[in-house]
Amino acid sequence: MANAPRYQQIKAYIEEKIETRVWPVGTRIPTEYELCDLFNVSRMTVNKAVRDLVTDGLLERTPRLGTFVTEPKAESPLMDIRNIADEVTARGQHYHSVIHALKRLSAPVDVAMRLGVMLGTDVYYSEIVHYGDEIPLQLEQRWVNPALAPAYLEQDFNQTTPNEYLSSVCPVNTIEHSVEAINPSSAVKEALAMKSDEPCLLLHRRTWSQQTLVSAALLYHPGSRYKLTSRTDR
Repeated sequence: MANAPRYQQIKAYIEEKIETRVWPVGTRIPTEYELCDLFNVSRMTVNKAVRDLVTDGLLERTPRLGTFVTEPKAESPLMDIRNIADEVTARGQHYHSVIHALKRLSAPVDVAMRLGVMLGTDVYYSEIVHYGDEIPLQLEQRWVNPALAPAYLEQDFNQTTPNEYLSSVCPVNTIEHSVEAINPSSAVKEALAMKSDEPCLLLHRRTWSQQTLVSAALLYHPGSRYKLTSRTDR
């Protein structure tokens, strides 16, 4: 890093302190003026390094209090579907889930429209909270067309995930995603251990296999612990 631009050297210095847990989550890092003195650079140079690390999700600025090391947000792609268990373990965290519901039900109007079936059709429903290192990251509410996954209710979703199972029995060829920021219900807040004023990201997902709708899901994420990304190559 000796020949790297000074702002990159400052970034590397801060990243090393975070990675080695010299500065654990919640630590207030030195002020920009202190970093200027330490590296003998302008405040503009320090500001760029700190701003990049805020963008990367390693630091968080709190007005009048300073800049703090923050818990990195879990991340999922918008243009693809990844198994959340794989995402969590890839970050070096322990994954587990808690199953709140796994049952057959008669589709009410909203579910029938969401899943593209007739009103009153029998569909499968699961509600699962996914965790990383004992921290709830996602509440998944999913409705499944039994015609495409007849053994869905027989699965042990403590050993696999709905996404992993469905991908194996009916490979996805079309995905529909939409995202909104919501004020979640008290039940969602409780399931995800959210603060009373914390925002929530809601991802609506529908998947097709061979032009047939397989499942529709509502995926709730605590705004402070999750982000959704998209990348398009041109």
